[in-house]
Parts: sequence; C-alpha cells; structure tokens
Amino acid sequence: MSLATDWQALEAAFPAEWQEARASLVLEEARELDRSLALLAPLQPVRAGRDTIAVRIVRSGAGPGPEALRRGLARLDAERLHGRLSADASGSRPPTRAGPARKTLAESWDEALAPLPADWSDLLGEIELDSSDYLEPGAIQLAPINPRRVGGDLRLQFRSARAFGFGASPGMVRRCLERCDAIGIRGRVHVVRALSDTQPVGTQGPVWQLDGRTV
Repeated sequence: MSLATDWQALEAAFPAEWQEARASLVLEEARELDRSLALLAPLQPVRAGRDTIAVRIVRSGAGPGPEALRRGLARLDAERLHGRLSADASGSRPPTRAGPARKTLAESWDEALAPLPADWSDLLGEIELDSSDYLEPGAIQLAPINPRRVGGDLRLQFRSARAFGFGASPGMVRRCLERCDAIGIRGRVHVVRALSDTQPVGTQGPVWQLDGRTV
C-alpha cells in the first residue's frame, strides 16, 4: 500500500474523539531523509533519527491537519519514497471556547486590498511567512507572481497591477495564495506601497526606492 493509504487506515482506527496524533515515518533508505523532509516541509516535520521523521497532527486547526498529512505522504508516494508509517492518537480535550478563525493567505490578501481606493493601479505587496520551512514550497507556488525574498527575512515581495503595467493581476495573486493555502502554508499579506490612476508612458510602470534599492 502507499503511505497515504497507510495513514488513512491508521486514522480510521483512532478513537472518534481524537484531537492530536504523532505520526512517525521510518524510511527504507536513510539517504532519502533530507529529500523527504523537504517534501513534507509544510507539515513542519522533525528529524527524529537518521532515517526517521516525526510529524504532529491536530484536528483543531492549530497546526497541520489529517488531510495535510495525507497530501504530504502522497507527494512521497509520487516520488517513490517508501517507509513504515506508525501513529498514536491522544484522546479528547475538554470543550473550550473557540477563538477567532485564522485567516488564510487568500483572505489576508482580500483584507489588504479592502482599504485601497477603487482606482488603485499599482502596488508593492509582501507575504510574511510563519516558518522558514515555507520558503521553498511557497516560492514554487508563488512563481507566477515573481516573488523576491527580502534579505534573510521570511518575507517575499511581489508587484501587482490592477489593469495594466508591470505586476501580476490581483486575481493571479489570489490564485497563487490559494495554492499556498492548499498545502498548509501560513502567513500574512501586506500592502507596502500603492499608487492610484498611474498612466505609464514609455515604461511598464512605477519604480519604488526602498532602503536605497530599486524594486
């Protein structure tokens, strides 16, 4: 069976009220450990040995969930990476008052655009990631909007143009952020600079100077 199927079988055997699980994957080939960690990066995996990976899974939304683990293991299956999967689940938690739902990146983008005037034309945006594990998979999912890392920070800058000029359309930005959300990448989106009703002549759009650099 595949690793994804193994996880589904393990999850089906958990008690109905389970809230948290610890999954452990022992790889057949220890030399594939780094490659497997990279493919599972959105799950925040932990190196638990020379050939072992541990992942914490929760059902509350406070971390990677069961479906995110299934998708991650499916990526390993697609790369023909094999191993032995085991998992233990903890019991139910006492009822707690639900906190505010955490915004997805796509929702954060919608919120960042909301205060802008209706005639905004160009903006410089920034995606602040919650973990360095998200940098590589995030850059892949965001490739169509040409993200640029800011120094050594966990920030990726991009440009967006509403109607024409240099930068991805707002719809394209949102689709790329939805792709990040689908694999569990978390963070926030901000508008760093914005201009309204620009009319480029002989150029693709405005140029910003930030900290002495042209962006």
